Amino acid sequence: MFDVGLGEMAVLVVLALVIFGDKLPQAAGQAGRMLRQFRQMADSAKADLQEGLGPEFKDFDINDLNPKTFVRKHLLEDDDTYQARNGSGLFDDEPSHTPSYAPTLDHGERPPFDTEAT
Repeated sequence: MFDVGLGEMAVLVVLALVIFGDKLPQAAGQAGRMLRQFRQMADSAKADLQEGLGPEFKDFDINDLNPKTFVRKHLLEDDDTYQARNGSGLFDDEPSHTPSYAPTLDHGERPPFDTEAT
């Protein structure tokens, strides 16, 4: 998340000691309390949201709204309906290109089409 090297970290520590001096432990304690309060506020807002949605959304997870989680969950995981039809996973070595529910055509037979749709 933060790309801070050892040299930059040393400069930040020295700068903090110069700015805060002997009050550095108090400032660190206040920062810790503030982070704890933010976390409690976020947890209570999450609980209020889940309570307000009702029992229909009891399995709803706020983290599913994160775009990375949404893409991973809905696009990168195996599709259950695909597995149920083909009996295999999405990333098999030799996937079936013809679904088992599709009718097969004899040689030379034209597939049906809807003239009103084209």
